[in-house]
Amino acid sequence: MIRTPLRPLARILKARETGENPDAIEAENLRLRREEHRDRDRLQAETRLLVLSVVFFCAFGVIGARMGLLAASVPEEPRAQAGGAAIVAQRSDITDRNGRILATNMFTHSLYAQPPLMIDKAKAAKELAAIFPEMDEEKLLKDFSGKRKFLWIRKKLSPEQKQAVHDIGDPGLLFGPREMRLYPNGALAAHVLGGATFGREGVHSAEVIGVAGVEKAFDDYLRDPAQEGRPLQLSIDLTVQSAMREVLYGGMKLMNAKGAAAVLMDVYTGEIVSMVSLPDFDPNDRPRQLIKGDPADSPLFNRAVQGVYELGSTFKIFTTAQAMELGLVGAETMVDADAPMRWGKFTIREYRNHNYGPKLSVTDVIVKSSNVGTARLAMRIGNTRQKEFMAQLGLLEATPVELVEAPGAAPIYPSNWSEISTITASYGHGIAASPLHLAAAYSSLLNGGTLVRPTLLKQRTVEPGPRIVSQAVSAASREMLRQVIVRGTASFGAVPGYEVGGKTGTAEKPKPNGGYYAEKNINTFASVFPVSDPKYVLIVSMDEAADTSGDKPKRTAGWTAVPVAAEVIRRTAPLLGLPPIIETSDVSALTLTSSE
Repeated sequence: MIRTPLRPLARILKARETGENPDAIEAENLRLRREEHRDRDRLQAETRLLVLSVVFFCAFGVIGARMGLLAASVPEEPRAQAGGAAIVAQRSDITDRNGRILATNMFTHSLYAQPPLMIDKAKAAKELAAIFPEMDEEKLLKDFSGKRKFLWIRKKLSPEQKQAVHDIGDPGLLFGPREMRLYPNGALAAHVLGGATFGREGVHSAEVIGVAGVEKAFDDYLRDPAQEGRPLQLSIDLTVQSAMREVLYGGMKLMNAKGAAAVLMDVYTGEIVSMVSLPDFDPNDRPRQLIKGDPADSPLFNRAVQGVYELGSTFKIFTTAQAMELGLVGAETMVDADAPMRWGKFTIREYRNHNYGPKLSVTDVIVKSSNVGTARLAMRIGNTRQKEFMAQLGLLEATPVELVEAPGAAPIYPSNWSEISTITASYGHGIAASPLHLAAAYSSLLNGGTLVRPTLLKQRTVEPGPRIVSQAVSAASREMLRQVIVRGTASFGAVPGYEVGGKTGTAEKPKPNGGYYAEKNINTFASVFPVSDPKYVLIVSMDEAADTSGDKPKRTAGWTAVPVAAEVIRRTAPLLGLPPIIETSDVSALTLTSSE
C-alpha cells in the first residue's frame, strides 16, 4: 500500500512561496488519514456483525426445525444400546447363472419375554403352548416364574404366529424385528447352498452367518456392506438342477439305492451346471449333524464332493490315454489281454472270470473293460509316470471348488506307489476319489486335452489350462468312450441325437475292518456328450444300487447308473440348448427291396 506523506514537498514549497503555514498542510493530511482508518474499521466491524447474525439465524433455524420435527413425530421410548460393534443383518442374495433366486432374506420377528412385566403368566404359558406345540406349558410357567428378567421364546415367527401371540395381550411378551435367510426352492441345490443360522443376536437385530456350502465359503462377501447388496451368481442352472434331481431321485428309488450323486460340468470352463446329492435336506430347516455312526448316513453329507470312493473302471480311460500320449500304443494297437494275469502272489482277473484275450486292441480294452489289458498298459507306463499323470488330472488332491466341505475330501491313494499299486490304480482300485474329481478329470481329458478346474461361480471368460494330452489323444479317447455305448458295457446309455460316450465303473465297497463286501457296490457312469463336439461331462454315482426287475439282482453300473444317466441327458440336453444331432444313415448299407 502506498502511503501519502503528511508533508508533501511540492505543497510545502508552494505554501512557503505564498506565505501559507506548512503545518496546516500536515494537520490536514493527518485528519484525512485518521478518517480513512475510521471508515475502514467501521466497515470491518459491520461485516463481522452481519456474518455473526447469519450464523446465529441458521443455528436457531436448524434447532427450531428439529424441535418441530420431534413435536410432530410419534412418541417412542428410548432404547438402551449394547456396547460393541453394530450387528449387520443384511446379507446379499444368491442366484443361479440366469439370475433366479436361490437364497434371499425375509423380514420376520422374534419373540421374547420380560417376566417382570407379565400380568398373567399361567395364561401366557398355556396360550404359547397351544400356538407352539413343541413347547411345554409347565416349563414355560417355571421359566416365567423364576428370577430371569429376559427370556428368548422363538427366534423366528411366521405372520400367523405373531398375530396369535399378539392376541394373547400380555405386555411381557414382546417382538423384535429380525431378518432370516430364506431358500425359496426348498431342498433344490441344498448341498451347494449349505445353509445359514444366527450368529450374534440382539433384541432388535441378528447376525446371519453361513454354516455350510457356499453360504459359509462366501460368508465375508455376502455380509460385506461394500458389496451394496450385489448378489452372488453361481454357475448352477436352476431348471437343469430340478430336472436332474427329479431323475436321480426316481432312479435311486427304482434301483433301491442307499444314496446317489450326480455332477454335470461344462468341459471347457469347469462350471458346475448341476450338482445333486441324495438324500438331501431343506436348508430352511437344516437338520443336526450326526454325532455317531457313518457321516454318509446323514442327509447333510454331500456325496458328490465328500464321497471319496473307489470309482472302478471309469479310471481305465486315463491309462489308455496316457499310454497313447507317451507313444507306447495307438487306438488299434493289440495288447496282451490273456486272463487271468499273475503278478507275484496277486492274480488279476476279469469280471466273472471272463477271458477277453489273448489279444485286444486298445479300443477294445475300454469297450470290454478289460482289467488285464489295462494292467499291461499300466506296467509299460510305470509307477512314476502314472502317478504324475494322475496328479496332473487333479486326482491326488482335494478339489478347489468353492465349498467349505471340499478341502476335507482329499483322495485316498497308496503312500508307497508300488508296481502292484500301478496295476490296480489303472482300473480304479486302491485309489479313491469323489464324483467331482472324476468330472474334472474327464473334462480335462476330453475337452481337447487342457486342464479344467471345477467351479461353482459363473465364469465370464476362461483361459485354457495347461495341456494334459494332445488333441489327437483327446479325440481318440472320446471315440473309445463312444464305442462303449455303441457296442460295449453301457449300451443303455444311448440317447438318440446326442452322441453319448462314457465308461462304466463297478467297485465293491470296502469294509471298515478291511476287505470288501461281496454284494455292496459303488456304481458309477462317467459320460460326455456330444462326442463329436464335447460340451458337458456327466457323472452319476449310486450307492448299493441293484436292478431287481429280473430273476437275480443286477448290481453293475451298466444296469443301474447307466440308464439313470441316459435319462438325465435326455431331460437336460434340451434345457442346455443342445439341439439333437441328425445321424445320417450309411447309404452303402441300404438294401433294394423293390424295383418299382
